[in-house]
Amino acid sequence: MGNKYVVVDLETTGNAPKKGDKIIQFAAVVIENGKITEEYSSLLNPEQPISPFIEELTGLSDDMVEDAPLFSVIAPKVLTLLDGAFFVAHNVLFDLSFLQEELLESGYNGFYGPVIDTVELARILLPTSDSFKLSDLAIREGLNHERPHQADSDAYVTAELLLILLNKLKNLPLNTLEQLHKLSGGLKSDLDILFDELISLKESKIEYLPDYLEIHKGIALKKEKIPKAQEVSAVIDYPYGVEDKQKMFIKAFSSYEIRHGQFNMMDSVYAAFKDSKHALIEAGTGVGKSIAYLVPSAIHANESGQTVVISTYTTQLQEQLLTKDMPLLKRMLPFPVKAALLKGRSHYISMAKFAQTLRDDEVDNYDTILSKMQILVWLLDTDTGDSDELNLSSGGRIFWNKIKNDDTVFLHDRSWISRDFYLRARKAAQSADIIITNHSMLLTDLVAPSSFLPDFSHVVIDEGHHFVKASGKHFGQKLDYLTVRLLLGQIGLFEQKQLFHKLEKLAEEKAENVDHSIHSFELNQLISEILHEMDELFKVIGIYAKKHSIAKKGMNRLTVRFFNGTNDKESRAVLVSAERFGFLLKDLIKGIDNRVGMMAKIKEALTLEEKALMEEVASILNDLKGLNENIKYIFQTTSSQLVVWIEMDTRSAQNATTVYSQPVNVSEYLKEQFFSKKESAVITSATLSVKDSFHFILNELGLEEQHCIVQQISSPFNYQEQVKLVIPNDLPEVNAVPLEEYVASISEHIISIGEATKGRMLILFTSHEMLRRTYELIKESGFLEDYAVIAQGVTSGSRSRLTRNFQRFDKAILLGTSSFWEGVDIPGEDLSCLVIVRLPFSPPDEPMVQAKNEQIKSEGRNPFSANSLPEAVIRFKQGVGRLIRTSSDKGLIVVFDRRIVTTKYGKAFLDSIPPVPVQKGNIDDIVDLIYTWL
Repeated sequence: MGNKYVVVDLETTGNAPKKGDKIIQFAAVVIENGKITEEYSSLLNPEQPISPFIEELTGLSDDMVEDAPLFSVIAPKVLTLLDGAFFVAHNVLFDLSFLQEELLESGYNGFYGPVIDTVELARILLPTSDSFKLSDLAIREGLNHERPHQADSDAYVTAELLLILLNKLKNLPLNTLEQLHKLSGGLKSDLDILFDELISLKESKIEYLPDYLEIHKGIALKKEKIPKAQEVSAVIDYPYGVEDKQKMFIKAFSSYEIRHGQFNMMDSVYAAFKDSKHALIEAGTGVGKSIAYLVPSAIHANESGQTVVISTYTTQLQEQLLTKDMPLLKRMLPFPVKAALLKGRSHYISMAKFAQTLRDDEVDNYDTILSKMQILVWLLDTDTGDSDELNLSSGGRIFWNKIKNDDTVFLHDRSWISRDFYLRARKAAQSADIIITNHSMLLTDLVAPSSFLPDFSHVVIDEGHHFVKASGKHFGQKLDYLTVRLLLGQIGLFEQKQLFHKLEKLAEEKAENVDHSIHSFELNQLISEILHEMDELFKVIGIYAKKHSIAKKGMNRLTVRFFNGTNDKESRAVLVSAERFGFLLKDLIKGIDNRVGMMAKIKEALTLEEKALMEEVASILNDLKGLNENIKYIFQTTSSQLVVWIEMDTRSAQNATTVYSQPVNVSEYLKEQFFSKKESAVITSATLSVKDSFHFILNELGLEEQHCIVQQISSPFNYQEQVKLVIPNDLPEVNAVPLEEYVASISEHIISIGEATKGRMLILFTSHEMLRRTYELIKESGFLEDYAVIAQGVTSGSRSRLTRNFQRFDKAILLGTSSFWEGVDIPGEDLSCLVIVRLPFSPPDEPMVQAKNEQIKSEGRNPFSANSLPEAVIRFKQGVGRLIRTSSDKGLIVVFDRRIVTTKYGKAFLDSIPPVPVQKGNIDDIVDLIYTWL
């Protein structure tokens, strides 16, 4: 691959060259024979002002480009560089369109040679990367990217990235290259040229596949790791003494300091398992709870020969348990411990279905082509076949639905059974001592007709404060416009030549065996009516939501409770439309079911392609049946135990409308279906108690204190020395003034505190609206110009990406809402100030809160003290837990919401966190304190 590549990056005045936007910096890096041979960069005068936004992004100002040349002056140099080369850029169409425009305007021909987009190439060759932004890829590949958004720095990093990607390409097996080559015609980049060259090169030599790869039925993939047979050593006694435990820990941790809390927790978990009791254990930050429950779980599994299940709420914690904690556990114990991670079946790829899609002659769309290429590369690397590893586009997720693992009626391709990732995961789980799964899977297993978790009677529920919320979601249903439209769109009308068209053509071909109780044209008419009725249903849902919402100025998102039994005309319209939609859906299901049943009878006469088509139809039929059940559950159940609500975005009402239905209370269900059937369930979290009492969480879970072990294990950190909590006394009460006034006051405080702490500050909000307005005001003020101000929902990116960016800058301030109150881990000096803008009470008009409060009231209890307050205290504790993550951290908590000291109930918040010094003062006092203390 001794081609010449010219990697180009441009900074511009905007993103529309056709509307007169211009280049302000051009940079190129030349690669020949696999080495960087030349760099060239020039500022350019755009003959128009540079906007403040572009100046902030690039650091380039009008003064800097005033004496720079016009593009026409450097055009001959640019053309010389590009002569006979591949044009390469990160998001190539952007840079190329600008360059073409400027070249043509300067009187030259444009560039018409081959192009490579490094975004596209990275998507294919690094399919598991979290993000394909240049700065994120640079971090992943260990490249030094000093000045993002400056063309010379961006071009150089892109060139280094290209060399890494070309090297990766060169090392792919011939078989994979040939399949990628077949697919590459539909890409933006001219990668077919590179594939061609590499294939010719590899065909001229004998290829030796690496030991860990194999080729099965034409697809190269990683061989299954066969675990080494482990010697079974004697059962050990549980280490009751401190010294015995210490010896065990020293095997895994080179310098282990005794943590008595961790030892206490181990004893409690072991006792709960031994005595067949349920336990609630609150373990403060730094106790080391993962190891504290893994050790007794492994010992119990070893003694009893039974599997112990560990369930978490987040995939992040599952990964941590598997990759970080399990290796430590194995070093600690003298017997082998086998752990397996098990997820729902649709997480795993069906190799038979995927192989079939590679044989399809149909012309794929761009997302499907890219996804197929990503998966071909991923199969060389994955041990699990789990889609959570892949970074697919939303169109790629639609393709995944075609190839996900589920019950197959038609495609029984037995040749793939030995390489079925789901069966592998189940097999590993069957023989595992410890199975790691998530709350959703644990709950699904309760109601599934056939259990996919092996028999178990002992379970640890980590992140236990989420178990009730996960149960509510799980036992509820949701209906959203986009999912329904996508599902019906995949079936399509006959003339749209989607699934329905293909099904009818196939049925016609095999007509002598198929009973047409519903004729093709009737079914087509039915699909047309369903599409109309679906739009109608979501239209009347939108009308109901707008009529019954209490509009808040500037708020685009509505959340409105739906009352099933009321007799107003909007709710009647919704119920009538839902009933009509349900009837039509039932007829459609009947018609498709009839065809699937008939084809199943003659499946031996079908070709592989026809079987794959019928598999897709059968999968869609299941989804339609699920949709029908959802509609019944949401609109036809009139139980006071259910709450139904609508969420919509008024800016695109129809596309962004979802209806939810959930049980108001899951405690009875959990008690009968789960806790009464398990011998011992240990629920643990850093936040289970309120004012040292477990009453609230026990009630939510349907458990009784006298039948449980309850224990609080405090954090080993010295909060008295490591934390100061400050409450400003010069802010207005949050509910006493209009939103604008409150935002203006807190923005001033944030600026002063931010300057004093030099950033390193996390600010937790309870509403997106307040966060957005505060962010805008801080940016407008111009006071924190040299700070990176990162705001959830304003700055794009996932929670983990925003956190990573926050840690990358020296002076950074991070504004977050809901998901930032927990699970964010920023140890050390990266975070030294935590601001809590308001106490995290759920809005009383939120449908779920409203319904719960009504129920509590009907039982003669006080909704505020029985529900709203304890829920807010637990969230507050989660928020406070973000600050101190290690024994050497030091930090300041500032609570802007003065209700924490001005109300009676404020004490509940302070009494529920570790004892810390509390100070009140005006902003000048706070700034002085920061300077002296931090």
